[in-house]
Formats: sequence, C-alpha cells, structure tokens
Amino acid sequence: MLTETQVLQALMGLAQPVRLRLFRALVVAGPEGVTPGTLAQALEVSPSALSFHLKELLHAGLVTQERRGRHLIYRAAFDTMRDVLAYLTENCCAGGVCPAVPVSALCGD
Repeated sequence: MLTETQVLQALMGLAQPVRLRLFRALVVAGPEGVTPGTLAQALEVSPSALSFHLKELLHAGLVTQERRGRHLIYRAAFDTMRDVLAYLTENCCAGGVCPAVPVSALCGD
C-alpha cells in the first residue's frame, strides 16, 4: 500500500499536460513499453523536454525504465497506478461505497 506522500507524488506527476499525455501513451503501449524516440515522435515533444518529463514520471513512480542493448524502454508502472486508485477508492466517502455519478454530470452536459 502506498503512503499519502507517494500518492501525492504520483498525482503531482500527472498534473501536467505533457506528462499526462506521456503516461497515457505508455499505458496504450502496454507491457512491451516504448523507446523515448518513438514517444517523442508520437507526442511531438522535443527529446530534451521528453527526457525531463520521463524523469519526473520516474520520480513519481509512474513509469519504469529498462535498458535493452543501446535502447531504453519505458513502461507505465501499472502496479503503482492501481495502488493510487486503490488508495483514493479506500479513502473516498469515508470507506463506504461511493455514489455513482453519471459521466454526463462530470462533463457538464
């Protein structure tokens, strides 16, 4: 189980548009992961900006990095995200069942 500090780090890591898009791209890539070059091209982000944002997501515990030969492979840290969601769910509504909210209510429709 994550601590409150770890949950806050993860949420802060996602609280930036490029990092949120980056994390979503890694989720879509799945367990195979993807190289920084592929990410930079897909997200239209400069390599230096991508490096900065990947470092922030690594610090937040939301991505993992593996060296494969000369390449780095990044993956979404699914276990960490599950733990963040579990923490939020457990601490939502004082531990009771959270009421269902229609998506239309969230989107202002």
